Amino acid sequence: MPDLSEYTRFTTFAGVVLLAFVCLILCFTWSAWFVLPFALFAVLSAMGVYDVVQTHHSILRNYPVLGHMRFFFEGIRPEIRQYLIESDQDEEPFSRDDRSLVYQRAKGQEDARPFGTRKRVYDAGYSWVTHSVQPVHIEDYDFRTTIGGPQCTHPYSASLYNISAMSFGSLSANAIQALNTGAKLGGFAHDTGEGSVSRYHKAGGGDLIYQLASGYFGSRAEDGSFDPDKFRATATLDQVKMIELKLSQGAKPGHGGMLPAGKITPEIAEARGVPMGKDCISPAAHSAFSTPLEMMHFIQQLRDLSGGKPVGFKLCIGHRREFMCMVKAMLETGITPDFIVVDGTEGGTGAAPVEFSNHVGMPMIEGLTFVHNTLRGAGLRDQIKVGAAGKIVSAFDIARALALGADWCNSARGFMFAVGCIQAQACHSNHCPVGVATQDPVRMRALDVNHKSTRVARFHSNTMEALGEMTGAAGLHHPSGFLPYHLMLRQGDKSMAEASDVYAYLPEGYLLDDDAEDYRGNKVRWARARADSFAPVDV
Repeated sequence: MPDLSEYTRFTTFAGVVLLAFVCLILCFTWSAWFVLPFALFAVLSAMGVYDVVQTHHSILRNYPVLGHMRFFFEGIRPEIRQYLIESDQDEEPFSRDDRSLVYQRAKGQEDARPFGTRKRVYDAGYSWVTHSVQPVHIEDYDFRTTIGGPQCTHPYSASLYNISAMSFGSLSANAIQALNTGAKLGGFAHDTGEGSVSRYHKAGGGDLIYQLASGYFGSRAEDGSFDPDKFRATATLDQVKMIELKLSQGAKPGHGGMLPAGKITPEIAEARGVPMGKDCISPAAHSAFSTPLEMMHFIQQLRDLSGGKPVGFKLCIGHRREFMCMVKAMLETGITPDFIVVDGTEGGTGAAPVEFSNHVGMPMIEGLTFVHNTLRGAGLRDQIKVGAAGKIVSAFDIARALALGADWCNSARGFMFAVGCIQAQACHSNHCPVGVATQDPVRMRALDVNHKSTRVARFHSNTMEALGEMTGAAGLHHPSGFLPYHLMLRQGDKSMAEASDVYAYLPEGYLLDDDAEDYRGNKVRWARARADSFAPVDV
C-alpha cells in the first residue's frame, strides 16, 4: 500500500487549486467580488503547475507553491547571517558562505562580494595564502596529476579536483547519473563509493574510480567474500580508471554498516551483487587480508586483475602506528600502492552515529601531514600519490591541502551542493526534499539529470579557474607548487605562524636513519610497527 503521507508535500498546491475552484463557483452563485480571491488562487495554481514541470529547481518540483518560501528567506539571508554572527550562534552544519559559493559557481553566477571578508581574521585557526607582488597570469585551468607508480602499466591523468565516494543507494539514481554526466562534461573523475558501478554510472559515461570496501560489492561471492572473477569483470571496464580499496571513511571510521532488506531495490541488488529480501552487510574489517603483508599482496592482486590500472587505498587515520605497519609492509614486499586517499573525520556526507562523526578519527589536515611525512620518512613519497578528502569545497581548501602534502583533492559535499543538496539532513529517512539522497521515484524525479549535470561541470570548472587565479596570485605557475610556507595560520594568542613551522615537511628517509632526530614520537611508533601484524611490537 503506498505511503499517502509522502504526498502531503503537495497539500499547499492542492489547497490553492481547490480554493480557486471554490472562489470561481462563489463568483457566479454569490458575489462577483469573489473574482479577486479567484484571481489570486488561479495565479498560485498556475505557479504550482509550472513548478511541477520546470527542471531548474528541485525544491519547487517536490514542493510546488510552498517551496517559494525557501527562496524568499534566501533573499534576506545577509540580514539573517549577520544576526547569527552577532549572537555568536552556529549558522548551519556546514558554512552557509561555502554552500552559497558552490551554488553561485554551479549556476555560473558572480561570486564576488563587497565589504571584504566575513571571516573572523583574528580568531585562532584562521588561515590564508600569501601572495606575490609579481603575480603570474595562468590561461589553462585544466590542472592534472598523473597517478600510477612504477608497478602500474596504465597510469591515469587525474584532475586536481574530483567527486569523492558516494554510493548508489545512498544517493538516488538521478543524482548518480547527474554527477557522472557532469564528470564526463568536465573531464574529471567520479568515485563510485562502496556501492559499486551501477547502470547510472555507466549511463553518465564519465571516468570512474571503483571503490572496493569490506562488503566487496560488485566483486562479491555468495558468502560475502571477495570474488576475483567478478572483480576483474568490473575493474577492466574502460570507464573504470582506478581502483580504491577502502579501509575506513571519515564519517564513521572503524564502523561497518547495513542496508536493510526493505531498502534494497532490484537496481541496487544488481549493482552490488546482493540478493533481494536480505540485509546487505558491510563489515567493519576486510576478510581478504588481516595483516599488512597480506594487504600489500591483495593490492598487487587487484592491480593484476585490473590489467595494470592504478590501485590504492583510502583511510581515515586512527592508530598512527598501524599506518606505519602498512608502510613497513611496502618496504618488505616491494609492493607499493599507486595512491593513498586521506579522509578526514570532518568529512562524510552519509548518515553516521553522532559519536563517530564527532569523536572518532583524525581530522584531514593532521592525517594528511602524518601520511605525507611518514612516506617521506620511509623514502616512498615519490612513488605514491596522495589525495585528500574532508570538507574541501573552495579553491582555498584545495590550495591548503596541496600545500600540506596532497597531490589532488576529492569532494563529496561540494558536488552534492552542485546537484541541489540543501542540507535538509534527511538523508537517512528516504525523504530528501530535492531528490538527491532518496530512492523514492517521485522525490527523485525532482532532480533533472541534464540540468544538474551541467551545474556539476560548471562548479568544477569555476573552482579550477578560482584555483588558477589563487595560484597566479601566489606567483606560481601550477597549484602543485604550493608549499607550507605559502600558507599562514592565526594562532590562539592572536599571533601568526607559517604552516611550515606548524606542519613541517620532515626529511626524506629520516625513519630509516638510526641517527636522525626523532619528531613527536614518530620514530618510537616506527620501532613498534611491524609488517607481519597490526599489533604493536613490545620495545
